[in-house]
Amino acid sequence: MTANAWLQTGVFLIVVVGLGWPLGTHLARVLSGERTFLSRLTDPLDRWLLAVAGVDPDDEMSWGRYATALLLFSGAGLVVVFLMQLMQGMLPLNPDHLPGVGSALAFNTAVSFVTNTNWQSYGGETTLSYLTQMLALGVQNFVSAAAGIAVMAALLRGFARHSTPTIGNFWADLVRITTKVLLPLALLLAVVLVSQGVVQTFDGARTAITLESGAKQAIAVGPVASQVAIKQLGTNGGGFFNVNSAHPFENPTPFSNLLELVSILLIPVACCFTLGLMVRDKRQGRAIFAAMAVIFALAIAVTVPAEQRGTPALAAAGAELAASDLQSGGNMEGKEVRFGITNSALWAVTTTAASNGSVNAMHDSFTPIGGMVPMILMQLGEVVFGGVGSGLYGMLLFALVTVFIGGLMVGRTPEYLGKKIEAYEMKMVMVAILIPALAVLAGTALGAALPAGRAGILNPGAHGFSEILYAFSSASNNNGSAFAGLTANSDFYNILLGLAMLAGRFMVAVPVLAIAGALASKKLVPASAGTLPTHGPLFVTMLIGVVILVGALTFVPALALGPIVEQIQQLTQGVGR
Repeated sequence: MTANAWLQTGVFLIVVVGLGWPLGTHLARVLSGERTFLSRLTDPLDRWLLAVAGVDPDDEMSWGRYATALLLFSGAGLVVVFLMQLMQGMLPLNPDHLPGVGSALAFNTAVSFVTNTNWQSYGGETTLSYLTQMLALGVQNFVSAAAGIAVMAALLRGFARHSTPTIGNFWADLVRITTKVLLPLALLLAVVLVSQGVVQTFDGARTAITLESGAKQAIAVGPVASQVAIKQLGTNGGGFFNVNSAHPFENPTPFSNLLELVSILLIPVACCFTLGLMVRDKRQGRAIFAAMAVIFALAIAVTVPAEQRGTPALAAAGAELAASDLQSGGNMEGKEVRFGITNSALWAVTTTAASNGSVNAMHDSFTPIGGMVPMILMQLGEVVFGGVGSGLYGMLLFALVTVFIGGLMVGRTPEYLGKKIEAYEMKMVMVAILIPALAVLAGTALGAALPAGRAGILNPGAHGFSEILYAFSSASNNNGSAFAGLTANSDFYNILLGLAMLAGRFMVAVPVLAIAGALASKKLVPASAGTLPTHGPLFVTMLIGVVILVGALTFVPALALGPIVEQIQQLTQGVGR
């Protein structure tokens, strides 16, 4: 890595951690029902919303009721988003007169935003009206993120409480997280993004006259800043424009790039500190954060140099691969000159570690190794910071596996955060870890084996396989980024990827809630001499090893058919793809 890469990465990480710690404290207070500095403004709104919905915020729920509320709310949102897309041609705030969306694409998009995936098989500015972008997708950007944090809160209460059948109230959690965390942050960020040049208007497309031919060109605009703010903060990632955060109207300056990068990791990092506060042991939060940070650092250490070195094909073509004061060097295919190698690779790692999926460069144009690292981060289960809420509860599943293995080693019942981890909890953990992996591998197999799947491949050979593998890794783990060479807007991919997104979201969230309910009903177990400490370097090392080992055993054979063999081909033949 160049000195510039070290500097930019260091500044980014310092800012994220510096802001994440106080936000984690605020989030813990919100989830615990305590007053915050925003309470005077938001409490009346919270009470009104819950009263209108007929909800008593003090009505504690069992895990079954909590899961039912989550599923019903998400199902209702899916129906609303689906119908709005079908009928958008008849609805207002459509200055460019865009027609309704086809049913298969509408299903895929509705599932995508309800599951916090934001996979997009369409170009936003040419497919969806302003009303659909704001009222359908924008609302889901808030509430799907809030739902993920709510599930996390339920699990943390499961660890913190004892001898009780309840884990909180889903509706109260949903409202408080939205009004006290997501809305204030999104409003603040949107205003700052507007100051940087991100557009925010209800006007239709502008017409420009090109310099070379004098032809008219339509320049799409819209209410972009408000959508970009929550898409990053909520680890949603869906772009208002087709090229996402590579578009100058979404991400115009180096400062806007830094702001959006920080926003992607801000809440996932804060959740680690929230863990320590809610279980009354800050060391536990720091341990989980350390495990995530080590894997994140390793991913950066591989991706940035891989892109900086370029490829044999670029070298043979005479491209200047060395960085200098005048240019970034390396593999600049598919990257914005204003961002260069470091910011493009750093964004790729951040967006796939955090289940965000927005892009400021085209991952399909990365080197084989540079593109493989984001793929692996998704395949690990989006637990390296991960989505808001979902990243932490995903990593805690691996923590339970780690203490289970530790218990087997010493021949005693495993314990974590004062609770015995028994057969029921481990069965739920296995369901939550294996279902997304099954969806990735089964979906990739179908895509590679069936003519309808192969028809979407742009590149032949190993890279074409990687395009399919990346798509299902992204959908099944609710990321949303893509190797964009794959033509995914077909009935085959719209339906199959939609099913993968549903499995990746709810076949993890429901088992997590089941674990939360089981833990909350248990008695606290005092730590003894034989208890494995879960706050020190040994546990952190074991946790990292378990995460990587599970990912390696599951996905290395598939990776060997895609990016690994492609890298070998480049090294032995000196060709691109």
